[in-house]
Amino acid sequence: MGIDTMTSVTELPIDALEPMAEWSRSRHLVSSFRRSLAVVSAFVTEWTPFLLVASYYWVSICLYILFPPWIMAIFWYIYMISNFYIASSTVLEAFMSIAPVREARKTITKAQENDWRFPTPDGDLPILDLLIVAYLPNEKDIIMDRALYALEKIAYPQHLIRINILYNTPRSIEPLESQLHDLTKKYSHARVIKVPGSISKADNLNYFFTFDTGSDIIAIFDCDHYPHPNNPRWAAERFMSDSAIDIVQGRCVIFNANASLQAAMIAVEFDKIYAVSHPGRSAMWGFGLFCGSNGFWRTSLLRRLRMDGSMLTEDIDSALRAVSEGAKTVHDMNVVSYELAPTQWPDFWKQRLRWAQGWAQASTRHLVMSFNKPGEGVRKRGFRTRFGLFSLLLIRELSYYLVTQYTCLVVSMVITQFPKTPGQLSRLIFFQFPLSEWFFIISLLCLIATLYITNRVRSEFVDRWMIVAFSVIYPFYLVLAATIGLYGHARAVTKYSAWNPTART
Repeated sequence: MGIDTMTSVTELPIDALEPMAEWSRSRHLVSSFRRSLAVVSAFVTEWTPFLLVASYYWVSICLYILFPPWIMAIFWYIYMISNFYIASSTVLEAFMSIAPVREARKTITKAQENDWRFPTPDGDLPILDLLIVAYLPNEKDIIMDRALYALEKIAYPQHLIRINILYNTPRSIEPLESQLHDLTKKYSHARVIKVPGSISKADNLNYFFTFDTGSDIIAIFDCDHYPHPNNPRWAAERFMSDSAIDIVQGRCVIFNANASLQAAMIAVEFDKIYAVSHPGRSAMWGFGLFCGSNGFWRTSLLRRLRMDGSMLTEDIDSALRAVSEGAKTVHDMNVVSYELAPTQWPDFWKQRLRWAQGWAQASTRHLVMSFNKPGEGVRKRGFRTRFGLFSLLLIRELSYYLVTQYTCLVVSMVITQFPKTPGQLSRLIFFQFPLSEWFFIISLLCLIATLYITNRVRSEFVDRWMIVAFSVIYPFYLVLAATIGLYGHARAVTKYSAWNPTART
């Protein structure tokens, strides 16, 4: 015999209900306070870098206004000499890029004359894993198109290549995910992998590295890329031509240059970077770099190095770790891949801020390579390579301050000696001190020479008017790029770690 002693809440006396209600209200208040605190904390974290950069500009301009003329002259000469070094290094890299570009053109001409018969027989080509890495919510509109393109257009023996679609997503996206996995039924060389627990590109790649696929080479592509059909073949031929090569970095070309002025300027910038600066730096300083996409690695090296998920730009970190191990990286202009440029300002801003903060992080970690000796059994780094690394990892980061400080100095002079005519403004900015004319002429000639060489190697999507527009905008772009660099440093100081993927449509 049992007696039900449970009492309904409605049967409890009022005095018993009041403590429960008070506890519920307290819990709600604590929860609301925590949410409010999280919102305030996020706001402070987001805007502190902006306030730091704004204060940097404001304080610098005020200090220059207070400085006597002789101190202003000292700073001006420091900035001009620094600008001369940067401009001369840039133009030297441009001249050094002429030989690699010429060799790439000769290779293309020879292949055309041989009816596109490549030096290596198909049966002797290395086994290749081509990875397309995607963050699905952000790239859901393009991933199927890029996957089908790679599966159907890549000109490489199908029994020697596997097209791997690596994606992560915080939520299920159907029917897209099912359609992706159905590709493996239609295409024998397709592999689709949804990476469990992944929150980054590094997680996706490291998960794939746990598989023993038997490949000799791994190629990495971001989801927005269209590799040229012969892209993997040219890379494979480069590996076959030199057994010492560990990484082949191809040329990335912007194919939506006509989408907006911003996209056009990015397209010119990419031609300057991938067809001029990268091959020129490799020839000048003796080392190359994997740039994150359209890069081919020997599988054994990449599996050993993996990707460091704690780095914002894990690709640059892995590239520099490869340099530290003495890996040989070459830049091949025939290994072409086409990608999208962000067409909206917010997307560009977020992308470049992430790059700036990531470069600052990687530079801090790897600057020691400029001074220390490589480990046992690692190829020796000569003075030329050491100085090239020093220039890339330190002087490039310091250049953000040199450019912005010169800008602050000019603004202070405009404020204190406000010009009344365009002629007075030009004299104030460019010809304020002795030797000004020479610094101005040399810097202008360096810019013209660099852009002239860039024009000679511009992609099919870049028109000449874009080169002209870029040359006009370039001084302002340098200030913008330097400001973004400062912002990246400020984010590094404040431990900002949010990851903002670039929108792809």
